[in-house]
Amino acid sequence: MSQHFPILQVVVPLLAAPLCIFVRNGRAAWGLAVLASWVSLGIALALLGQVGTGGVISYAIGDWLPPIGIEYRVDIVNAWVLVIVAGIGALVSPYALVSVEREIEARRIPLFYSAYLLCLCGLLGIAITGDVFNVFVFLEISSLSAYALIALGKDRRALTSAFRYLVMGSVGATFIVIGIGLLYSMTGSLNMADLAQLLPGVWESRTVRVAYGFLAVGFCLKLALFPLHLWLPNAYTYAPSPVTAFMASTATKVAVYMLLRFFLTVFGWHFSFEQMELDRVLLPLALVAIVSMSLVAIFQVNVKRLLAYSSVAQIGYMVLGLSFATVTGLTATLLHLFNHALMKGALFMAMGCVMYRVGSVRIGAMAGLGRRMPVTMAAFVVGGLSLVGVPLTVGFVSKWYLILGALERGWWPVAVLILLTSLMALVYVWRVVEVAYFREYQGEGEAREAPWMLLWPTWALVALNLYFGIDAGRTAGIARQAAEVLMAGIGP
Repeated sequence: MSQHFPILQVVVPLLAAPLCIFVRNGRAAWGLAVLASWVSLGIALALLGQVGTGGVISYAIGDWLPPIGIEYRVDIVNAWVLVIVAGIGALVSPYALVSVEREIEARRIPLFYSAYLLCLCGLLGIAITGDVFNVFVFLEISSLSAYALIALGKDRRALTSAFRYLVMGSVGATFIVIGIGLLYSMTGSLNMADLAQLLPGVWESRTVRVAYGFLAVGFCLKLALFPLHLWLPNAYTYAPSPVTAFMASTATKVAVYMLLRFFLTVFGWHFSFEQMELDRVLLPLALVAIVSMSLVAIFQVNVKRLLAYSSVAQIGYMVLGLSFATVTGLTATLLHLFNHALMKGALFMAMGCVMYRVGSVRIGAMAGLGRRMPVTMAAFVVGGLSLVGVPLTVGFVSKWYLILGALERGWWPVAVLILLTSLMALVYVWRVVEVAYFREYQGEGEAREAPWMLLWPTWALVALNLYFGIDAGRTAGIARQAAEVLMAGIGP
């Protein structure tokens, strides 16, 4: 059975998705979603263990050997991403039970879980496939289901947010498929490992350089890098709470993975940074994103929108690590993929708890909740401290590696900017904390603590924020190993 884990990683949520519709019962569909997501997590952890001990796993679909057939190829890089996506999915699915029943019409709940599992399947498929056209196929599966999930929000603005995401997402996907088509026209191959071997022979071709540009724009739009981020704030703000927590923790991380995989594995480090000078484009965009989006977040009155703009800034940190073009910088990027998923998942889940009890996530509506919902707001505080980068949290580990990467390149002004933007994060986190703990409750009725079904997944992520902030050796070691693999290109 273990030899078929690569295909089961995708097949399990894919088969469970239509079953959620056939059962026609919200709680039965929820049970299927929980089962499928936890099985997916078990498979992802098993694959990470197998790669750690046995090296790269190559799985030929239908016994058609690559590069002719479709290959699922698992190394330490995508095994790491699989664990991130499956881990968040495994915690969001139980969290969704009571939240979805409050925020979505009963007749649509089975549809919600079906779309959720399709989105999970698509994200896992992007990470595990070794075929560039399959990347596009799974990208469309995850994107189309994400549009539907956002549109299920009870606020009417969820529809316009989903439509904007659909338009911009379609533009990004078009750029990506054009880039893939141009690569195929030059090499006759869609296999990543094969492309990595064939492309050096046609590097000087204008077609390859144009393909590189199309892919760069498409990936940057999908990962919401400034200034291609306009779809993200509204999508996160008006989507149902479990959808926001899931997408903020996974979708943009997988898009960053696509960027890393194509530019460092398929094209190679030398082409990307020496010939195309990718760092000269990414570095200024990342720095502007970090500063401007942190500043915009400070002035938001809706906490979900505040955290959405914070996410754009955090994407800037990930891209900043890549722009250093060093193993240390890339380690910071890969580490922040994991750490940001933990911190932002906890924060959005905490806001889901507030939404469940108060019916609003505006800062003014959260006055006095520090005493009325102490467990929920304590989770928000810990997640906020991690976002700032306080020691003993995962956020500190990420920023430590980013600063090391900047100093390694001799870019001390960048290191100073990382510290200054951490203080800006402290400002917008403090705005929420100050209202929750130092103002009197003014809402109608008696606000009380959220249900335990919402609290335990939230606090599971909070606990992981603290655990991996204190003992970061394992995660940092895996991230560094993955960075070395990416810098070296396709291995044997």
